[in-house]
Parts: sequence; structure tokens; C-alpha cells
Amino acid sequence: MEKINVIISGYDHYEGVQVNPSMEVARALAERGITPSHDSVKGEDPLDRLSMQIKAVALPVSFEQAWPILHQAIEEFQPNIVISTGLKRRARSIAMERCAVNIKDTTQEGESAERSLTSNGEPIDSKGPAAYWTRLPLRSILHAFSQHGIAATLSSDAGTYVCNAVFYSILNWAKAHPDVLAGFVSLPPVVDATATNQRNLGLPLEQQIQAGQDVVREAVRYYIQPSSCDMLIA
Repeated sequence: MEKINVIISGYDHYEGVQVNPSMEVARALAERGITPSHDSVKGEDPLDRLSMQIKAVALPVSFEQAWPILHQAIEEFQPNIVISTGLKRRARSIAMERCAVNIKDTTQEGESAERSLTSNGEPIDSKGPAAYWTRLPLRSILHAFSQHGIAATLSSDAGTYVCNAVFYSILNWAKAHPDVLAGFVSLPPVVDATATNQRNLGLPLEQQIQAGQDVVREAVRYYIQPSSCDMLIA
């Protein structure tokens, strides 16, 4: 039986954020695994033929610490797929990030937890390319979201903070590991599923966990049976 290792990272709680969905989703996926999908076409699901292990990695909101911690976990776990997640406070749906840019800049207004970090338009890697495209099968992931009624969009702006820096660093590392799939998912704030006065302010945690399962499931399927029609970066 083929074995697939998946790392999914999220960020610890920080000031002003009571529930950080990125770490909650990562931990839930590691604990629950990937539930069978009832939306696939009839016939054998390739996921039935493999053993999957998911490792959650907690990252601090720090340029200096986040990537080294994730890199160490990657070296130890040897994943086939690396999915990083982070909270995008202004998002109202899941945002599948298309690209990571080679810049870290905290001079613009953004997440308060990162304003204390000092970085003014510096490159993440002075010898690296300007940007990298995601390696995740965005088209099939968005289709899975639509099947489960999960609000989602494509994004070409992962910001210039720690989330983007980790995203870029993963893909920069993956340049030397062409068989590894990697990408970034931005998550919206968590809202109470029973509340009636929080419309369009985010998504319930369970729905975000379902989205995380869809991302992992479709990434694994693509890893096993790659298809160009599942990619969507433009």
C-alpha cells in the first residue's frame, strides 16, 4: 500500500484573535484524518489504495522563526505534500492563494500582530525569483468546495507578511524537490454557525475544517494521478 505524508501548518493564537482557524483546522485534520468523499464519480477512489498520515505543525507569527520550524518538520517528516494555512482577517471565504512573492514588508496596514515586526520591502531570498506559483490543483479543489457549499475564491495576494514569507519559502525549498506538492490556503475569521447577525463575516469552524479536508483530498488525488486540467493559476 502506497504511503502519503502530508504536513499542514497553521499559526498559534495571537493578540486580538480568539480562535485562529489555521491551527484549529490543521489540528483537526491531523486528529480526524480525511473522511471519505461521497461526491466522487462511481468506481474505485484512488485514496482507498493508500495509507495517509497527516502532521500538524504550529508556527509562530514571526519572520525569523516560522520557516525554520516548518523546515525542520519537513526534514523530519519527509512529506509528499505541504499545505500551509493562515488567517486572512478581511476574507469572507476560503482564499486559494495562486502565488507567493519575494518580499516581506510590514509598513502597510495589516494584521496587528505583525506590525511590531521590522521589515521594509526586503526580499525573502535575495537570490530567489520574484514569485512562485502554487503547486496545488486549484481547479479540482474549488470544484470540491462547490460540491460542499463552501464559499471560496482564488487570490493573487497572500500579502507581504509572515504568511506570504512562509508560502514563498516552502516553494523556494520545493524547487529542489519537484515531486512535492505545496501551496497556501488563507482562511477567514471563524463565526458562530448558529448566529444570525454575522452574515458575510467569515465561516464556521466546521465548514473550514471541511474545506481543509477537501484541499488535502484533492491534493492527494492530484499527487497520485496528476492532470493539467486540475491546475488553475490564471
